Order: sequence, then C-alpha cells, then structure tokens
Amino acid sequence: MKVSDILRVKGSTLYTVTGDEPLARAIDTMAEKDIGSLVVMDHGELAGMLTFREVILCIVKHGGVVGNTTVRTAMDDHPLTCTPETELDEVRRMMLERHARYMPVMSQRMLMGVISFYDVAKAVVDSQNFENKMLKAYIRDWPEHMTPPEAA
Repeated sequence: MKVSDILRVKGSTLYTVTGDEPLARAIDTMAEKDIGSLVVMDHGELAGMLTFREVILCIVKHGGVVGNTTVRTAMDDHPLTCTPETELDEVRRMMLERHARYMPVMSQRMLMGVISFYDVAKAVVDSQNFENKMLKAYIRDWPEHMTPPEAA
C-alpha cells in the first residue's frame, strides 16, 4: 500500500498558514477545524509544519503566553516528508523514528496533502480487516471433498 492510497480515501482538504501569521490565529484555526497540524507555506512552497507539539513547546517557552509570536517562531522548519509513491511500511518507520504525527506529502515541490499517524494506522487496520475477511471466506468455501492442509 502506498501513501497515494491514503490520500485517495482521505480527500484533498488542506489547511495552510504563512510563517508571518500570528500564532494565536493559527491556534484558533486548529481549534475551529479540530485539526492537529497546519502546513506552513511561503511563496507557494513548503516552509514548515505547525503541530500541537510545536504550539505547546512555544507556549511553555514563553511562560504560558502566546503574545505576538508568529507561526515561523514556533513551526518545525524541517518537517519529515514523503511522496505519494512512498510505501506505508516506510512511512510508519519514518514516523516512528522521528516521533512525527503528521507528514506532508510532496510530489516534486508540490504539496499533495498531509497524512497523520492516525491515517496510517487506520489504513493498516482496514487492510488487515479486508485480508482477514478474504481468508475467512476462502476457508469457509473450502471444498468438502478436500482436506484442508492443516488437517492433513
């Protein structure tokens, strides 16, 4: 399974901000849309990611106050990325190694979407459930005149 399979199911809604935007406005957007990340764009290119992790770290660093802080101050300016062709096993490994919960999906320099660790986990579980159903159907339809391999 590839990242493109997740994007096809997930849809194409993307929420972005600029680095110069006030962090308070970005936090309001995240709360209003019930999302855990915003892609930071600069002149049409990926500049970073703002997730609730960066928001919390920034708030703690500034004594519990957001103040006039900009998104650029808080964002991760070197986010982990993948392509639509990246295999899900590779994405899981990358996300686990870096403790990344969100990953922008890039094709060349174009942002195609963002996948979350939840999206990856759901895709794996859905795939396993489908495989289990197919195996159970296969076992149930085993011809009666043949002995299943495990009974031989």
